[in-house]
Amino acid sequence: MTDRIAVHGIRAYGKHGASAGERDFVQPFDIEIELAVDLTAARTHDRLADTIDYAALYARIVGLVAERSYRLLERLGDEILGELMCDARISAATITIAKPQLLAGATPSVRVTATRA
Repeated sequence: MTDRIAVHGIRAYGKHGASAGERDFVQPFDIEIELAVDLTAARTHDRLADTIDYAALYARIVGLVAERSYRLLERLGDEILGELMCDARISAATITIAKPQLLAGATPSVRVTATRA
């Protein structure tokens, strides 16, 4: 059985961007993730070890956004997906990254997905 875990509203700060000067200063990134994972044991036993630790996941994502710098959101998304897919319990993951301060009046976002072969 495959269940879904979604985490919305992750606000991370980093230096990412393709345009001149975008990587010169820290800016916010809004991130959402959705994970496909079997939660049968978590529903049965009510143990944190049987599910994904949201706090640890949040810390890994925020740290990755802050520590690295990329021109493209697609590349940043791929790096985050790589971190997520290190957990063998996750069979698929989708991440959406938005740059709320890039365009006046619009928020561009990129959505990337990985599936375990």
